[in-house]
Amino acid sequence: MTRQDRRLVRHLAIAVALKLAVLAALWWAFVRDERVSVDAAATAAHLGAQPPRIGETP
Repeated sequence: MTRQDRRLVRHLAIAVALKLAVLAALWWAFVRDERVSVDAAATAAHLGAQPPRIGETP
């Protein structure tokens, strides 16, 4: 590996590390505290299906 190749690899590694750091910071700032509630009836209504009944098998 030549000197220029090592330099290119180092620059690419730094760029990838910086991008990962930015993505992690964005996730931490905006997504971390978001919660999604799961409601079977609402999902079934959205998909146009009948909601499942407890104890029934499909």
